[in-house]
Amino acid sequence: MIKLFKNSFTNALLFFSLCLFACVQNNHQNADEYRLVWEDTFDSPELNTDFWQIEISGWGGGNYELQYYREENISIGIEPETGVSALIITARKEDFSDKKFTSGRLNTQGKVSAKYGKIEARIKLPQTTNGLWPAFWMMGDDFPQTGWPACGEIDILEMGAHKGIEENIQDCYYNGAAHWGSSFGGGNYRMDATNTISPYGLQDGFHLWTVIWDKDAIKMYLDRDKYPDREPHFQMATNNFEDENSTGHFFNKPFFILLNLAVGGRFTGIVGNENAHQITALNADNNYEARMYVDYVRIYQRGDEGEEFFAPK
Repeated sequence: MIKLFKNSFTNALLFFSLCLFACVQNNHQNADEYRLVWEDTFDSPELNTDFWQIEISGWGGGNYELQYYREENISIGIEPETGVSALIITARKEDFSDKKFTSGRLNTQGKVSAKYGKIEARIKLPQTTNGLWPAFWMMGDDFPQTGWPACGEIDILEMGAHKGIEENIQDCYYNGAAHWGSSFGGGNYRMDATNTISPYGLQDGFHLWTVIWDKDAIKMYLDRDKYPDREPHFQMATNNFEDENSTGHFFNKPFFILLNLAVGGRFTGIVGNENAHQITALNADNNYEARMYVDYVRIYQRGDEGEEFFAPK
């Protein structure tokens, strides 16, 4: 009788402990639980213009890029190796206006934006060797009013840097970065960037690019779906308000999303039409075309204080 009581008491204590552990674990998980608030999976035959606008420009983005951005270089289609319906940004070697190349760039400015959250895109990159510069990034909603860099810039993915070309590691050399400052001149401009060499190639299939952003920090990740415990390849505090050019003044407001595939530019080390021959990524083997495929773009939030989100109803 005593033995039975002892076993019952032990079992009850064990049950209580397990319940308490499960409760603690559940609370921990809920604290990190993100809810999908917006996505574009590019499953429709046409680009959703409620979400996106296509940029048309030969300006070069202030980086001496060699492409002209055209509407014709943006499409929705099937990625042939996986059968995934995707946004397609195509870079071409062709004369247009005063440029030697054309490509595409689009953004969600004035349509979809968020302050804080987890923002991610699953992307298949083209072979960037040499001269292609694909990017997945964000800028502050106040860009039309404040200009750059006062709007702030969050670069979640960039590939094609000149150092990768020089060291012949173009397919695994990438970076995350942030740009900010009250003005570009006068010592007010700031930049923070982390260059990383991936242990595997990143131009052979789809990969997930993620930024997790809150009032305290911006953190960027590669392939977090496959490696959830991987450390961020870029991180920066967003709670510094020490002076007018501190990060806190530039990264605590809504940002919109951009996707583009640039050709040449200072990032690649190839500028000027006279150096167009150095763009070897567009050649006879690929019919002078290269494509960047985007499976989806998603925004998640947790309901944290200060979060904001804007999108069509």
